[in-house]
Amino acid sequence: METVVVVVGGGVPGVDTVVVADYVIAADSGLDQALSLGLPVDLVVGDLDSVSPDALATARSSGVPVEAYPAEKDETDLELALGRALELGASEVVVLGGAGGRFDHVLANALVLASDRYAEVRVSAVYGAARVFVVRDHVVLEGEPGDLVTLLAVNGVASGVTTEGLLYPLHDFDLVPATSRGVSNQFVTPTATVSLRAGVLLAILPHG
Repeated sequence: METVVVVVGGGVPGVDTVVVADYVIAADSGLDQALSLGLPVDLVVGDLDSVSPDALATARSSGVPVEAYPAEKDETDLELALGRALELGASEVVVLGGAGGRFDHVLANALVLASDRYAEVRVSAVYGAARVFVVRDHVVLEGEPGDLVTLLAVNGVASGVTTEGLLYPLHDFDLVPATSRGVSNQFVTPTATVSLRAGVLLAILPHG
């Protein structure tokens, strides 16, 4: 299994941003989003408290497996879907959606992506117009000169951060959490690279 796409409810962009997937998991109302994008869903997971009855009926009539969980659980629907992606042996996970709801959900979902549980998997997300990449060693970002990119350290200090192709370069810099030091950098070339020796970064392209 190479690329698994996880679709969650809210804030899904146009289908042109969707990567080619080997497997698609819909997390609860992400099923509605996936169907609206024309994505072939392979599995539905969640407590099913927000998915529409019509979408659920469509999935079941098409033979799509539905894994229902109780509403009172220790993991969000996104975490359930990410866990299933790991069990499938995914090497890359792309999350679509999740930006159209409550702020606490959006923030929690973004931080979940940086969990050490997914350290062996390339993880990225599309939240509405924004693209988010979890960086543990190196990433190549694509954009246009002038496009914004923000680097945020999570789970502790991101050590030895080095960038190329950005207006405000970092050279072997230790980026600490809860600082704006990495906010609103800009592309100066169509591609930019970000690398680090240790830690985790969220590289965010707020306008895709």
